[in-house]
Amino acid sequence: MSKKVSIGVLVSGGGTNLQALIDAQSSGILKSGEIKLVISNNKDAFALTRAEKVGIKTAVVDKNGDTPFEEQIISLLEDNEIEIIVLAGFMCILSEKFVKKYDKKIINVHPSLIPSFCGKGFYGLRVHKAALDYGVKVTGATVHFVNEIPDGGEIIMQKSVEIEENDTPEILQKRVMEQAEWKILPLSVEKVCKSIGKGE
Repeated sequence: MSKKVSIGVLVSGGGTNLQALIDAQSSGILKSGEIKLVISNNKDAFALTRAEKVGIKTAVVDKNGDTPFEEQIISLLEDNEIEIIVLAGFMCILSEKFVKKYDKKIINVHPSLIPSFCGKGFYGLRVHKAALDYGVKVTGATVHFVNEIPDGGEIIMQKSVEIEENDTPEILQKRVMEQAEWKILPLSVEKVCKSIGKGE
């Protein structure tokens, strides 16, 4: 059995996408990689509790600390020999320098079908509000590699979700998470870990 790829997850809030990854790991969907570290920029993020409950190591980075923010993240990733980074509701934009250092090693999930409703300023409920305001009939989620352009990296996987008549941004957000994000994020992470494990 080849060694599992070490995964680091960056979070800021509740950690529902992190939970989807934890569940996928315990059910065997995510088998080529293992979550070794969860890093948050918010010490009160419930995502940290989710990780601690299942014995995953956690760390908090402080934007106002003595050491520059990204340097703190890099040293944690290096100390824990992290090979793949998953952004799961991480509300900080990473610099071009950071992204280039981890080229094709950072995965993000975005709550729309890229290239629709994405890029700078499109996050959280704003994405779903924009989709509803525009009147599209189908939305969804996209898992992509992260590059220096917000939501501009190569697409790994997409899944569509129907928009229903009485949708609000909140209702739509929940459906996109349940029907798309929580399904394709673990599958995408598995796919990338598997290719790293094979040395592709």
